[in-house]
Parts: sequence; C-alpha cells; structure tokens
Amino acid sequence: MAEWFEEWFGEEYLHLYPHRNEADAARLVALLRRTLPWRPGWRVLDVACGAGRHLAALEQAGAVPFGFDLSAPLLRRAGEVTGRPLVRADMRAVPFRRGSMDLTVNLFTSFGYFAADEEHTDAIGQMLATVRPGGWFVIDFLNAEQVRSALVPAETARYGTEAVEIRRAISSDGRFVQKTITLAGGRCFRERVRLLGPVDLEQMISAHGARIVGRFGDYEGGPLAGGTRTILAAGIPA
Repeated sequence: MAEWFEEWFGEEYLHLYPHRNEADAARLVALLRRTLPWRPGWRVLDVACGAGRHLAALEQAGAVPFGFDLSAPLLRRAGEVTGRPLVRADMRAVPFRRGSMDLTVNLFTSFGYFAADEEHTDAIGQMLATVRPGGWFVIDFLNAEQVRSALVPAETARYGTEAVEIRRAISSDGRFVQKTITLAGGRCFRERVRLLGPVDLEQMISAHGARIVGRFGDYEGGPLAGGTRTILAAGIPA
C-alpha cells in the first residue's frame, strides 16, 4: 500500500496550493546568506525540492543547486524553473555522495512524514552525510506548538471551479497533525506530519555529530519562541 506522500504531491497539490511563492523562498535564502558564511559557488542540495522555487532562489544567490524529490509531477515543474540536475528519490535513500555538498537544506516542512521516529532520525543522518566537513545543514519545519494552538479544523478551498473540503485534526496520541482533502466526486487525499518540536529536531541532528549554530522562528530571523516556523542551522565538524 502506497504511503500518503507518494500519492498526494501531484497536480492536485499544485492546483490547491499555488501560493507557495518565490517571495518566501527568496526571504529564506536571504536568511541563509546572513546566517552562514555564504560563498558564491557553494554546492547546495535541496532535499525534497518540490516544484523548485528554492532551487531558483539559491541559484540567484550564486549557489550551484542540486535537488531531489519523490514526486515526478513536482520534479517536472521544477525542471521548468531550473536547468540544474534533478533526481527522483526518497529521502530515506539519499542518492548523493557523502561529503559532496557545502550546504544541504530541507525546507518548508518537507519532513516528518514517516510513522516511526527512527526513520526521521535516519533520514536526517543521510542528509547530514552529504555535507563536507566544515559545511552546513539547515531544516525549515513547522512550529509544532503553533500548529496545535492555531489549528483550523475545517475550511473550503477551490480546485478549478469545484469546492474542496479540508479537515484537520491532531491524532489521538498527540504526535501528528492530520489533514484530509476531499475533492468533488469524493476523491480523497490525506496528509500526516509528525509534530516534532525544536528539541526533537535538535536531538536528531546532534545524534549524528552536527552542532546547532542558529535557531529562528520565521524567515526574517526572528526568535524561535513565538515564531511560526522552526528553522535550525547546524554546522558539520571539520
């Protein structure tokens, strides 16, 4: 049986969420440039690169970006915005050489999709392994507490001319936020994201020997406390 993320990130996702915009991507890349000892020509791997908006912003900032994603439709869209190499793969089997990147990033909550935290920890380890000694890793994830406190249980969106029903809930064990998207005609998609807090993510990163050097709560570099995001920057020992 296919996992939810193998089915959902296709054309329906692109139509329902067209607001995933370039301005947000540019703001996040600007934060990376302020936070890290950025150098033109850096090799940057975008893990779960989606439709490529961060790849484009990274290239505009002087990086040499590489990306991979499990979704073929999103990769096709990414190919329209960048001519860089793109690979179809699962983050649990990262297809890039150890130590080949100056910076590896995982952005816009492209994480937390698995049932077991051991899979999350292993995926983090594989991402970190792609970074050269002295390089960097950045993850941009949801703010779990903000999601819990500001959850919108139901809303209606549009898919073309059709109404789409979206329902959200916290799982009974409190570990996941779950979303059900029901299209006209009854076709249904589900999302499930692990509500990992900053301490959880830091432990996963530190378990592989990386050191947290920056913590931010939004794309402007605001504090983690009270923010809408969980953005962690980590250094790889030289």
